Amino acid sequence: MKKILEVLGIAIIGGAIALGGYTFFVEKPQVIIERAADKKLSNVNANYTATNLISGTPTNFTEAAEKTVNAVVHVKNTAIKTKVNPWAELYYGQGSGTQKYAQVGTGSGVIISSDGLIITNNHVIEGATEIEITLNNKEKYPAELIGTDPNDDIALLKIKTDRELPYIPYANSDNVKVGEWVLAVGNPYNLTSTVTAGIVSATGRNLEGNGKVDSFIQTDAAVNPGNSGGALVNTRGELIGINTAISSRTGSFIGYSFAVPSNIAKKVIEDIMEFGAVQEAILGISFAPNEDATTNGVRIVDLPENGGAKKAGLKINDIIIKVNHVKITKFSDLKGQLNEKRPGDIVSVTILRDGRKITKNVTLTKKTIFIVPQLNIGLKDITKADKKKLGIDGGAKITNINNKNLAYYGVKKGYVITKINRKQVTTAKSAQELIEKYYGKGIISIEIINLQGEIERYKFR
Repeated sequence: MKKILEVLGIAIIGGAIALGGYTFFVEKPQVIIERAADKKLSNVNANYTATNLISGTPTNFTEAAEKTVNAVVHVKNTAIKTKVNPWAELYYGQGSGTQKYAQVGTGSGVIISSDGLIITNNHVIEGATEIEITLNNKEKYPAELIGTDPNDDIALLKIKTDRELPYIPYANSDNVKVGEWVLAVGNPYNLTSTVTAGIVSATGRNLEGNGKVDSFIQTDAAVNPGNSGGALVNTRGELIGINTAISSRTGSFIGYSFAVPSNIAKKVIEDIMEFGAVQEAILGISFAPNEDATTNGVRIVDLPENGGAKKAGLKINDIIIKVNHVKITKFSDLKGQLNEKRPGDIVSVTILRDGRKITKNVTLTKKTIFIVPQLNIGLKDITKADKKKLGIDGGAKITNINNKNLAYYGVKKGYVITKINRKQVTTAKSAQELIEKYYGKGIISIEIINLQGEIERYKFR
């Protein structure tokens, strides 16, 4: 019995030693983790007061919101669509399966004058047969479409009212700084008069997948479907941009939104009102990204003979680093500056040449050649002589061609494009816009007049 107790005692002591050793050497990290997890969590109120780092006083957005919320409107567009039921056509005769229906879309707009001029995005009202404006006080008005610019995604509307309307004045978007506080004002998801705040995240942003605007203002102010065409304003309540796009995998805001700078929007509106169409100005260069990692800018690789840049004394391999004292780091910066100007305007261009800074005054010229990257062709407007010779009212002449499919079928320089998807082509720019609109969305058909005056038709997927 005594031996049994001795053995049992030794076993208990050995087990205790083993358990203690295991706990000390093996389980020690686990014990520490458990203690850390046992620490009580403190509750923190989820409020935040934005503070001016210079003065130490809170940044107040109420003044800007009060100035702008009544000048941002709800835009409702109605498009009449036609749906055809082929089975009804087959059994009951032609026209029996045709049904018309209304497709409704919504967005935002910004009043820019007291007499009812409203700026919005082109994609907000594109294809609309009827446009209705709702003010912040719930008053509704029919709107007239004055003009559009699909390239910059801007449209101008007009409503008639007997009283003066509140409007938002333009700011100089060239002065917008990264880190500056901004407000986005619009009507997301049909929620009227919604204001969100954020900062400018970047300027001169080239939004991948958007072949139009090359110089967006990027912000982290929340923008959602329905905000398109609304106002991006500074803390003084001045218009610095037109909210246009978001970067999202879900269709809703995930942290990035983009606005057309107010300088570009203002120039587009002024062109529409004065000329009926946008006057596009060019510097007269072909460019390439600057390969020198130590220097930002746009490198000139070619200079057309009659371009303003060549006449001003710019040379191949010059690197453009400033335009009108605005720093140029990439082509989107340069494009943004040119989009604000008209043919005939003079700009101050600072270049780097052999390590030296040189400034030249360049007279901008009118864009005459329109490149269509989807088909790898260049287009220009046809002359009055071409119109008379071919018996047409408008068209776009092919100036250069690098498309294997078109070349295979014998399409050459000098051929004239007259229709795209049965829509009349009036100018080179209209041809460019129609190809951009339809390319990649199914079959695109092109009607062309060849050098012998004969009509040829081609289809692409």
